[in-house]
Amino acid sequence: MKTMNETQLKELENDLDAIRDQVISDLGERDARYIRRIVRLHRSLEIGGRVLMPFGFIPPVFLAATTALGISKIIENMEIGHNVMHGQYDWMGDPAINSKVFDWDNTCTNTAWKQTHNFEHHTFTNVLDKDHDIGYGILRMSEDQEWEPRFLFNPILAGILATFFQHFVAIQSLKLEDYLIYKTKTKEEVKAEFKPTWKKMRKQLVKDYLLFPALAGPFAPFVFAGNLTANVARNLWSSQVIYNGHFPEEVEQFPESVIENETRGQWYVRQLLGSANFEGSRLMHVMSGNLSFQIEHHLFPDMPSNRYKQVAPKVREIAERYGLHYNSGRLSRQFGTVLKRINRLALPSRRKPKNATV
Repeated sequence: MKTMNETQLKELENDLDAIRDQVISDLGERDARYIRRIVRLHRSLEIGGRVLMPFGFIPPVFLAATTALGISKIIENMEIGHNVMHGQYDWMGDPAINSKVFDWDNTCTNTAWKQTHNFEHHTFTNVLDKDHDIGYGILRMSEDQEWEPRFLFNPILAGILATFFQHFVAIQSLKLEDYLIYKTKTKEEVKAEFKPTWKKMRKQLVKDYLLFPALAGPFAPFVFAGNLTANVARNLWSSQVIYNGHFPEEVEQFPESVIENETRGQWYVRQLLGSANFEGSRLMHVMSGNLSFQIEHHLFPDMPSNRYKQVAPKVREIAERYGLHYNSGRLSRQFGTVLKRINRLALPSRRKPKNATV
């Protein structure tokens, strides 16, 4: 990590604070219209997909239904659920999109998500042994993670994680590797922690694979298959968004020592260097929950996501002014470096772990 003196860090802190303050003071009707329009789009797609699904015995209809439902689930998870639970729209006073009560169409409970994601991941971004998103306890994604034979399956495990992403995120708070591999957690502890998770998982599984198929009567197999297809599509896309925002080769990771007496300026630097953007169309930004601007999201997690494109050029200019790497590239390029890292770290590292300073 680049070394900066105290004066530079304070100036960078002030520059980034000013960007956030300017946007927050400008929030208003256009931001409210945006999120309400997105909610209406999600609902329309979901209703359309579910209405068409029983007629899935007609191949083009099955394709249309699963596409509509899949996109609705992606939008609900990425642009609505993820961002609402960050409190990006609490200022509106609308209980339907308030972070304190909102729950999403996902097997992960809102309580567990806020703990593992909002608190742990965003507070300790890319700090080894503090940010569980570095590999989710499954993958080896850093040279500074001690190599174990199980990591030989890194590429296969990455595919499994992506396919069943919502379920792995749901159980992430359990940190099952502590029970299964490192034996630092008891079976009783796991069972107690799993109860609320299983309650939410069961609700989602019943809804998609029992309730809606049952309502379709003789067409139940088509509804079951369509719901499964939509869920897998959502999992694959959402996992790619997360992979591309956190795992490209040039994204930095940090030892625990960096958070000792960490200033806000140092926190900003860590967020900037520990994240990556990927470039694309307006549709891609919406489908990714605007997490295509992952750097801006990590700097300003409670800023409405539709504003990230607006502030991105300013953030890039500040990064370049202070000699900090602003990691942004095409989706295909970022994903290519992610695959390179996954495969490379399946094998023991050739270098010794390094320390990082700000």
